[in-house]
Amino acid sequence: MNEHSTESGAADGSPVVDAALTAMVADLMPFAGLIGLQVVSNAADQSVAIAEWAPERCTVGTALHGGFLMALADSMGAVCAVANLPEGAVGTSTIESKTNFLRAATEGPVTITSTPLHAGRTTIVVQTDICRPDGKMVTRTIQTQAVLQG
Repeated sequence: MNEHSTESGAADGSPVVDAALTAMVADLMPFAGLIGLQVVSNAADQSVAIAEWAPERCTVGTALHGGFLMALADSMGAVCAVANLPEGAVGTSTIESKTNFLRAATEGPVTITSTPLHAGRTTIVVQTDICRPDGKMVTRTIQTQAVLQG
């Protein structure tokens, strides 16, 4: 995936979705489109996306479902990992993932921010934080992606 970034948000301060990058991610990873992942930016040092709150994405009450949140983190972790692939690699595959659930998200959009902790020849480790509109962290996921060689 190519590096993209946005320099400014919307007038209300929310991130601006990169429609072309979102479409490319959904084309390469159809599940990302199914769960409503909207990519804002993708660069080697950080990848950012948003996802809207919706009742069909919730568990008891109005809290976003943990599986939905983990799917967002896994998808953006992969986007960030691909931005950090070494020369000759063709992709990644999640081989380990751990998520801490810190508080509920009962409205949206949530912001998903992935940053690389380690970008090596055989593995890439990514940290992904999901935050509510008030900026409070909902989840923190650390995952290891295997580097797939061509």
